[in-house]
Amino acid sequence: MDTLSYKTKSANKNTVERKWILIDAEGEIVGRMCTKIADILRGKNKPSFTPHADTGDYVIVINADKVRFTGEKWAQKQYVRYSGYPGGQKKTTAAELKAKKPTKVVENAVKGMLPKNKLGRAVFHKLFVYAGAEHPHAAQKPESI
Repeated sequence: MDTLSYKTKSANKNTVERKWILIDAEGEIVGRMCTKIADILRGKNKPSFTPHADTGDYVIVINADKVRFTGEKWAQKQYVRYSGYPGGQKKTTAAELKAKKPTKVVENAVKGMLPKNKLGRAVFHKLFVYAGAEHPHAAQKPESI
């Protein structure tokens, strides 16, 4: 009897092929866009996805200053950070954060959707967010989606 051996291939950092993806964030809703970005960074959109390996692609986000929230989130959504000292908790609204650092709105959203471990930190380094339409990654020939 002829038996076919079907083995599940487990991807690792040496066997994965990485692409560069360009995303134009103009007019996009932050949460919906960032879930797609997080999936691409993790590699969940590929058939070779392996949970313990970094199999994702590089992502370039342009026009991050033109994203939008639904409802009254610009005024109501708060980003909280804590220095570790008594009385060291600071709160910033989404509108204040966008005025000061427009790329941080997208970065914070994506970072919150990634695993909180070494793999998540490594995956986050493949994200490049720019406030305007210009980016310095033309040499990588990114695919636009």
